[in-house]
Amino acid sequence: MRSLAIACARAPDLELAAHFARRVRTILDVEMGLHRSYAAEWGIAPEELEAERMAPETRAYADFLLRTASLGNFAELAAALLPCVWGYVELGKALARGARPDDERYARWIDAYAGDALAELCDDFRDIVDELAAAADEETRELMREAFLVSSRHELSLWDMAWQGEPA
Repeated sequence: MRSLAIACARAPDLELAAHFARRVRTILDVEMGLHRSYAAEWGIAPEELEAERMAPETRAYADFLLRTASLGNFAELAAALLPCVWGYVELGKALARGARPDDERYARWIDAYAGDALAELCDDFRDIVDELAAAADEETRELMREAFLVSSRHELSLWDMAWQGEPA
């Protein structure tokens, strides 16, 4: 969310600023609402949730995004942020094609990430990154490519931690 807010501030025009502002709002309203509801169901107070320390991989990913937001160019930042959205939407859609889970917590997660609001933001985000790449010089496209790949590797590491049962 913080990296997206920096993207909003660094956006070269109002249309891009509005896109990133909507994404920040979606994280705060939809995604964090989902996470807070899970925490409440498991008896975790909001204060405890806020105080939870990041696992090393989570910290590395967050630091990469914030470093890119602060030091990279705007196109590089957009490319770094895309996997954060795209992977979840793709997984949500794939899981939604299957049988609905009996556990309502999983079903809510799938509903949120397969839903239209996040899918539309993801589609818009991919279009933005494609347009930035088309307008960029070769050096910037390479920076974008590398940022996208590094973020994708971090995303894979987070999913792997969840699969292995390690704290994220």
